[in-house]
Amino acid sequence: MTIQTVEEFAHPALLYRDADEYLAGVVPFIRDGLAADEPVAVAVPTANLALVRDALGADADRIVLRDMTVAGRNPGRIIPMVLLAFANAHAGRRVRIVGEPIWAGRSAAEYPACAQHEALINAAFAGRAATILCPYDITGLDPAWVDDAHRTHPEMLTPTRRWESPRYADPVAVAARFNQPLPDPPAGTASIAIDLFNLRDVRHFVAEQASWAGLGVDRIDELALAVNELATNAVRHGGGTGELAVWVQDDHLVCQLSDRGSLSNPLAGRIPPPHEAPGGRGLLMVNQLCDLVRIHTSPDGTTIRIHLNR
Repeated sequence: MTIQTVEEFAHPALLYRDADEYLAGVVPFIRDGLAADEPVAVAVPTANLALVRDALGADADRIVLRDMTVAGRNPGRIIPMVLLAFANAHAGRRVRIVGEPIWAGRSAAEYPACAQHEALINAAFAGRAATILCPYDITGLDPAWVDDAHRTHPEMLTPTRRWESPRYADPVAVAARFNQPLPDPPAGTASIAIDLFNLRDVRHFVAEQASWAGLGVDRIDELALAVNELATNAVRHGGGTGELAVWVQDDHLVCQLSDRGSLSNPLAGRIPPPHEAPGGRGLLMVNQLCDLVRIHTSPDGTTIRIHLNR
């Protein structure tokens, strides 16, 4: 199916049932982009990436191919590090991207961040010359996840049909639906208070906990950097104090930082600031370093939970 892209930004969802329907929706979208001399990128899970590469043949060399299970492991990283990075590399030209951030292997803990990502694409790319096609496996995904696609995408597609979604809603409002309180840490979780005078102790604490959990040296360094950014933000913007809790959950080390600040910008950590801006990169760096970032914010305070795969 040829997808018309009359508006500045288009964000359709492709509903597919099997590999044939996947290719019937994705490959013409890519070839139409190439025919229009639009830069094309494909960021999809491993198996689907192989399908696309094989189906395109020699044309696969004309596009950017990325494994979304790596590049988009953390949904909060996809807008800045995958989508905007590609669009900004081709400033002044319309770009075409296939992005599949939600696949059957996603966990229930990851999904709210995925749904927020899908909603906020519409805010991040408003007014930009881009088309981002998001495939949804309607046989492998939770039906509720597919249902949410109708709220986060203005346009719905199958290989044979196209229609405007009557349930599409304001992106910020949809993202806010997933701004829910996080479950409490396990009983007996190790924790440390944060203030202006003990940031060094906080870094030592988290490095020690990560070492006990079996993280490698490089991962410990990345975690310490991420926690330091969050702790510094708590001191500067979160009332001057906070609390950090660390625990192991299945195959992840989890760190949770709570403070009295509130995040007012739903795109915080997703839009790189201008090069000349003196700050605004802390949460962006956290998204880049971690495998999952969950945030709950309210007028009473903010909780940020980061996961690193062990």
